[in-house]
Amino acid sequence: MTQDELKALVGRAALAQVKPGTVVGVGTGSTVNHFIDALATMKADLLGAVSSSVASSERLRAHGIRVLEAAEVESLPVYVDGADEIDPQGHMIKGGGAALTREKIVADLAERFVCIADASKQVPVLGAYPLPVEVIPMAAAQVARRFAAAYGGTATLRAGVVTDNGNAILDVRGLRITDPLAMETEVNQWPGVVTVGIFARHRASVCLLGTADGVKELNF
Repeated sequence: MTQDELKALVGRAALAQVKPGTVVGVGTGSTVNHFIDALATMKADLLGAVSSSVASSERLRAHGIRVLEAAEVESLPVYVDGADEIDPQGHMIKGGGAALTREKIVADLAERFVCIADASKQVPVLGAYPLPVEVIPMAAAQVARRFAAAYGGTATLRAGVVTDNGNAILDVRGLRITDPLAMETEVNQWPGVVTVGIFARHRASVCLLGTADGVKELNF
């Protein structure tokens, strides 16, 4: 199977995680696009969706699925989203699509985080994928210096990218994230950081992993 076929496989498999008569949390990215397309087959059974990006909201609406604002719901039974990396404990790196802050907001509303990913995203330790960090633009250089001093990481500004919140993205290379929760907690307190793309506090409850042998379910 191609990588895109694996993404489509887990996107369809995630439908089993969605209960009829509920509002579902929907993430962002190429794998989630397959989930949104599959979700359209059960749209009559849904109350709606809360989306983590403008792009996902547009795709949901194009399928005739009602999109609610996060402020309109108190909680969500499930949030379905992809990952750039996921480790054996369900910690993830996210933000390749620059939607990490809104993804954390929607994940915080959800009782369960269902990660959908192809097998290439499974890693023993986070950090090979450049770590995205959403920052206030005036703080970008300062945050980059702090990554170099604290972790030996090299942070570069993602060229031509402005988040849905009007901010910049730094991509940090050269990291080996052995304690994701501690690093997430520290970096999120640096002045100018909106959020770091480590999802440890909001780690996956389950991962539907697309493999050559089909969908493998990992529970954390």
